[in-house]
Amino acid sequence: MPVYVYAITTASHPLRLDDMGGVGDPPTALYTIGDDSLRAVVSDAPEDLAAGRRDLEAHHTVQERLWADGTTLPLSFGFVAPDEETVRTVLREQGEQFAAALDELSGRVEFNVKAVQDEDGLLREVLTTSEQARRLNEATRDGGGTYEDRLELGRLVAQEVQARQESLAAEIVEALRPLTRSEQLSPPSQQYFLNASFLVDTDRSEEFTRTGATLAERYADVAELRVRGPLPPYSFA
Repeated sequence: MPVYVYAITTASHPLRLDDMGGVGDPPTALYTIGDDSLRAVVSDAPEDLAAGRRDLEAHHTVQERLWADGTTLPLSFGFVAPDEETVRTVLREQGEQFAAALDELSGRVEFNVKAVQDEDGLLREVLTTSEQARRLNEATRDGGGTYEDRLELGRLVAQEVQARQESLAAEIVEALRPLTRSEQLSPPSQQYFLNASFLVDTDRSEEFTRTGATLAERYADVAELRVRGPLPPYSFA
């Protein structure tokens, strides 16, 4: 029978699972597979598993409980193994790698930092600092200027906004980097011009949070900076 896998941890982990349910409706019962060294936290895999709110929340609730009690390797949502024996085989064959990864993540947490552009703020900055953009904006105001002027203004603004986003993202990462052990940077998207995950020593969590708040205030006129954490280190497992 297929099993849903939430995380891998050491056999010495408290594994407080009795009062929790897993994914599925009704929630599936949690149990472990493994040996005296490593354990995988699993449940039966529901046939109707979907990335909906109910199952996503159940997945993350299990992850957070496990991480609060000790170091784990949290798996991404939707990891299903064909059967229990497959899980045992993977634990046996990759045990050394899993043990090393658990050691690496011990005493560390993840923070996710996203930045969303304030379009009006960035546009004001472009028009304030770029003489060419300001001239074209004045020429095309109220429908004036030529078609080529409007095309050139759009191209110039897009180019300047991208350059400022890249520079701002680099400044934010550079300011946070001294507080971190490792980082994972996702490519910019239409929604976020910065989407970064950082591995942080637990005893530096408050300092990281304070620094994130300071940066959010510093750049509030041009961007919204969102700092989420501390979290189980999903991006580094």
